[in-house]
Amino acid sequence: MAHRENPVPGRELKFRALVAQLRQGMLDGTWPPGGKLPTERALAAEAGVSVTTVRRAYEDLVALGLVERRQGAGTFAAQRPEDQRADRSVIGVLVPDTAFSYPRVLHGIEKELAAAGARLVLACSHYDPGEEDAAVERLLTAGVHGLLLVPTLHTATDPARRAEELLALPVPAVLVERRLAAYGPGDPTEHVCTDHEGGAYDAVRHLRGLGHRRLGLVVRSDAPTTAPIESGFARAIADLGLPTPRHESDTLGEWNPERADRAVAALCAAGATAALCFGDREAALVLAAARRAGLRVPEDLALISYDNEFADVAEIPLTAVSPPRFQVGRLAAQILLRRLAEGDATPLHQVQLRPRLVVRASCGAAPADGAGRDARKGPGPAH
Repeated sequence: MAHRENPVPGRELKFRALVAQLRQGMLDGTWPPGGKLPTERALAAEAGVSVTTVRRAYEDLVALGLVERRQGAGTFAAQRPEDQRADRSVIGVLVPDTAFSYPRVLHGIEKELAAAGARLVLACSHYDPGEEDAAVERLLTAGVHGLLLVPTLHTATDPARRAEELLALPVPAVLVERRLAAYGPGDPTEHVCTDHEGGAYDAVRHLRGLGHRRLGLVVRSDAPTTAPIESGFARAIADLGLPTPRHESDTLGEWNPERADRAVAALCAAGATAALCFGDREAALVLAAARRAGLRVPEDLALISYDNEFADVAEIPLTAVSPPRFQVGRLAAQILLRRLAEGDATPLHQVQLRPRLVVRASCGAAPADGAGRDARKGPGPAH
């Protein structure tokens, strides 16, 4: 029987990109509170998506309290109570993109700032250091009282110097999902991050608990998350006494069906019966490649994805390491607001939050009804 290709990367990514575009437009003033948004048909034509995708995006924003539907009048950016206060703090937020990973971080930040009566000003760097500098300057010119920053430390020639530059800004700054990991206790930054090393460790331990001994790791080589995932994976392999794993990596742009076919062939040649894939797009491509190779998932090749952005809508729902992005954003906002209120009286916060493992069908340990569940096991090593 012919296997259909995995549908995840197309329709779902267009939906997420549209939600991110609308959310950013409401935060940067394109559609101010009370402003009317385009009709579903007009926005569908402008964005090159279906009317159904637009309708779903509007419904998602209604659920977040960012959009209001008015019968017979149209769709409007919500007028929130905090927008009426003149004495509220203004917080600048810089993220590398608003379509992938960061919408949930932004939701957590928005939730906390709204509760505190603070206003958010959003900027995006697109992973470009020059744009990052210009965006920070714009935020400071706008009169922000504090900054929540996701800087491009992983591509900086001297990450420590770049961090020092950010910490020398005239307003307090808390880093989000970034830290100077290589500097250990010498890291001077205030930050809230996901413990990606611990997340990868838990994935390996879960696969070993299912009986797998030969594992593979498939990662993107161009992401800041890659290094801690590789470190946690290697540490778990060593701690559990497993054979040297098969390691496949490439840049995001080079991941395509042909590249996934080669990765699956290499995993099979190494005798791997399970693999951890970073991220969901790569895992979906590996899943489709495994099916083309005549492998059964999870019987012949068990898969865990690292991301959980759209792992649940894969052809075979993917077990996934799920970073706590909403909680990261919310906690970072709490820490910055506390620093603004207390100054140096509050201690330096350096926080890591452990991801959870959501078990689905792709690793062979999903519940009988097929729904995902958290894998709650004992703690791994300290990180």
